[in-house]
Amino acid sequence: MNFRKILIAVDNSTCAEKAAKSGYELAKTFDAEVALANIIEPIPATINQDLTIAPVFLETYDNSEEHSHVLLEELEKTYSGGVKTTYLSVIDSAAHGIINQAEEWGADLIVIGTYGRSGLYHFLMGSVAEHVARKSACPVLIIPNKAEV
Repeated sequence: MNFRKILIAVDNSTCAEKAAKSGYELAKTFDAEVALANIIEPIPATINQDLTIAPVFLETYDNSEEHSHVLLEELEKTYSGGVKTTYLSVIDSAAHGIINQAEEWGADLIVIGTYGRSGLYHFLMGSVAEHVARKSACPVLIIPNKAEV
């Protein structure tokens, strides 16, 4: 396989850093370009019918696109080693946003980290990485949080 466009899905976590490091190493191996994708999950308008979100949370949400850009810049600066990088930051659910951005950008490979959760939490919340792997049109490389990279 020859990967020319590698999308690395990241958030502000150690498993995302491991994914970024691995994704950039692959990009260097294949002389590929990278898209760093950070999906900003929307905050619901209400928590329930009687309780709305406090204004302080809305202010935090308004700044999340700015924080996303700072995160992407930091990851590029730390791991890119000169690899051409595109920033993709959109408001969407995590798995859906990653899959859509990969398709729109024309990714040949998605690199994503996983927290490695199991048990009840995994049963209730599912795994973004698993969902992306099941629904993606291109190959997905899942980097476990336990991996030493």
